[in-house]
Amino acid sequence: MKNWLLFITTVLVVFLLAMLAYSIMDRKTEARFAYQPKVEIEGIEPRDTLWGLNYPRQYQSYQKTQDTTFKSKYNTSGFRDALEEQPEMIILWAGYAFSKGYNQPRGHNHAVRDVLSSVRIGAPMEPGAGVMPSTCWTCKSPDVPRLMSEIGVTEFYSQKLSDLGSEVINPIGCADCHNPKTMNLTITRPALIEAFQAMGKDVNQASHQEMRSLVCAQCHVEYYFDKTIADKPGANYLTFPWKDGMTVDSMEAYYDNIDFADWVHPLSKAKMLKAQHPDHEIYSMGAHAKRGVSCADCHMPYRTEGGQKFTDHHIGSPLSNVENSCFVCHREKVSDLVSDVYERQGKVKEGTMKLQKQIAMAHLEAEKAWQLGATEAQMKDILTGIRHAQWRWDFVAASHGAGFHAPLESSRIINTGSSIIQDTRIKLARVLAALGHNKPVEMPDLNSKSALQAYIGIDLEKEKLAKADFLEQVVPKWLKEGKVREAKKQVNYLQ
Repeated sequence: MKNWLLFITTVLVVFLLAMLAYSIMDRKTEARFAYQPKVEIEGIEPRDTLWGLNYPRQYQSYQKTQDTTFKSKYNTSGFRDALEEQPEMIILWAGYAFSKGYNQPRGHNHAVRDVLSSVRIGAPMEPGAGVMPSTCWTCKSPDVPRLMSEIGVTEFYSQKLSDLGSEVINPIGCADCHNPKTMNLTITRPALIEAFQAMGKDVNQASHQEMRSLVCAQCHVEYYFDKTIADKPGANYLTFPWKDGMTVDSMEAYYDNIDFADWVHPLSKAKMLKAQHPDHEIYSMGAHAKRGVSCADCHMPYRTEGGQKFTDHHIGSPLSNVENSCFVCHREKVSDLVSDVYERQGKVKEGTMKLQKQIAMAHLEAEKAWQLGATEAQMKDILTGIRHAQWRWDFVAASHGAGFHAPLESSRIINTGSSIIQDTRIKLARVLAALGHNKPVEMPDLNSKSALQAYIGIDLEKEKLAKADFLEQVVPKWLKEGKVREAKKQVNYLQ
């Protein structure tokens, strides 16, 4: 009896080992043939559909960035009218295009569509029309590095957005981050390379793990358009203000030293700075960056499918994929991890909301002071205070992650901004009193988007009608011309 049990056990073990060996061999065979190239990718190929023939898993996961259903407590992958939710920002951005429209961003697949549909770019009905420069395309499409290669970097920065409407038709994609021959991560935007050079660094020395953040830092950063470069006349040259460091204070000093302003506020007359989306800068000051965690580790975690491990290109919030994103390092329950994120975001959000109201009131109080005859000497320090306080507010408010990437630094920035605006409003009160105004300044309804846009002179309905004509008459023409151009490009199929 014992011999039979031993025989049966041995047969069972051998069978299981054979099944395991077969599974391993099958997975290895699949791995060998998983990425057999079907098309030759030549140069900077902006069409993801061709890359997808060679790398179907990555392509299919990237296509999911079209999905706009995910919503967290403070952010969303779909449209959310931020001006409707926080109308005070209209006063902060008076005289700047963001006061017309500001929605929370959608996924990368929507990048070009969202630019075209934004009221901020106006409605340029013909090439050369409109107020926005071609530089505004820089982070939206792999057609950008293609164009830079074809016509030159400075030449790309020297045109209008509307000049390149039929050239920029592919949303953010494979060629923005990958070398087509090796699939290594690569930097395709000159501004990041030049920013490293300005700091005395060489981006080519970055490790693979560092590159998993730096390819994101090509776009998720603070930047400005330098119009003063002597050998690049007429160009809106994209530049990162990193020469003296990436902190909010060092970049503020950089801008002050060159007397740069994105625009002059029509109410307060302050020379203003608009923070873009300084995600890389804030991330670099947080706990994850200090521990070597890259952007891709959380926003593009590894996944396994059919025995293949690959990077999930469904780029989005880690809160939509906690098990793959967070559980690599953390062992808490999903609910505990999410509540920790919301707690940190909520505390930063509370500070930004209070600060933006104080800044809005300061702009309106400054407007009143000018109306009463204030002099430039009286207003000089006040305008600097408004500029510096709003820069700090915007640095945190404009960054993705709602303060989570570096909550301590975000809170410090908001606290210093609050201190600056409080001192500024005290100075304003003294100026107003000296001009005979010893009561609170009458304010428009700070809780109404329509009232505040009317107050600063925006006719949003007119803007929307012009935008509708643009989307109906111009955009389809651009897309058609772009598709015709791409159809003429030869594709070399390998199988």
